[in-house]
Amino acid sequence: MKTITRVLSSDPVAMESSVWNTCDYSRNITFYYNWVGKKISDTWTPRDYVVIGLGLTLCLIVVLANLMVMVAIFMNRRFHFPIYYLLGNMAAADLFAGLAYANLMLNTGPWTSILTKEQWYIRGALIDISLTASVANLLAVAVERHQTIITMQLHSLMTKRRVVLLIVGIWAVSIVMGLVPSTFWNCECDLNDCSTVAPLYSRRFLIFWAVLNLLTFFIMVAVYTRIFVYVRYQSRYSSQHTSDLLHSRTVVNLMKTISMVLGAFVICWTPGLVTLLLDGLLGKASHANTYEKYCLVIAECNSLVNPIIYSLRDDEMSRTFKSILCCLCRRSGDQKRDPSAVEIEFPLAEDKPDCVQKSKDESSCSHLDTDARQTEDSWTLGV
Repeated sequence: MKTITRVLSSDPVAMESSVWNTCDYSRNITFYYNWVGKKISDTWTPRDYVVIGLGLTLCLIVVLANLMVMVAIFMNRRFHFPIYYLLGNMAAADLFAGLAYANLMLNTGPWTSILTKEQWYIRGALIDISLTASVANLLAVAVERHQTIITMQLHSLMTKRRVVLLIVGIWAVSIVMGLVPSTFWNCECDLNDCSTVAPLYSRRFLIFWAVLNLLTFFIMVAVYTRIFVYVRYQSRYSSQHTSDLLHSRTVVNLMKTISMVLGAFVICWTPGLVTLLLDGLLGKASHANTYEKYCLVIAECNSLVNPIIYSLRDDEMSRTFKSILCCLCRRSGDQKRDPSAVEIEFPLAEDKPDCVQKSKDESSCSHLDTDARQTEDSWTLGV
């Protein structure tokens, strides 16, 4: 013991390294930001107010748009298939992302310095959870499409129970991954391993996180490429049969929509993941803080892209969106004219209108096309 003490006392560098590698949990957020050289603003500027205002507005639009996607999938029986439930779960992940970014906006700038470490970890965990849920959903969709289209089917025979278990598993994994930095993989016991983008995160964790997601992107792109090659190959032999040709076109159109969702996700998230990877590998030399905010804005916009793609690419989804907006407008107008005359009724499961008629003098909203073929609407009830 005396020998170790003498060595440390004679080597100031070793002593300093030993001091910074001790676990001191009393350090606050400001200490870590100062340690990595990331400045916390002391006062609010007009630019900050504009950024916060626009950011919160975008978050509100993201939440409402993805909520409408979820409602559309729930209301329209044509969407009651595994692929659409997974897309609905992806909309839930985007909705969660909108809430996560709103929380980030309300806990940034000068407010950062008053956050406790627990609050700071929660702020980062929410974004990590939303990203993991989106990536896991896209991977599940890729696997489902691969298994379905290889057999030239439009919809999977996966049961409702399995879909529910898959969705629960996706969120369970996402929550675990979001809690990893706050539980054990951080730099509180090794300050030399602190990230410049997320000062309490370990640079080794950022490397793991970025490589894992980029590798998942590569796998999904490879899967979809194989699917497209297979579908194109099969469509050549089905061109002589009208029914097979229509089926192939439907499969291809759905695949194009999902591929656009995947492409938008990869484009929006790759810059941020590359920035995190460079930060993990190079530390302060990466100058990651210079690009951090721009990457965050691009990633936030991705949560708004999917509803736009659905409305432009899927005619049935677009009609369902219009029906929902029609119902909301008519109900709002009825309440303003005569609140006492409005009767809220819930249609039975076998009813097909997308909304109910509120008065005898007014016509009802347009009906959802729920006369889907029973062979497509029926699911296997077994496990």
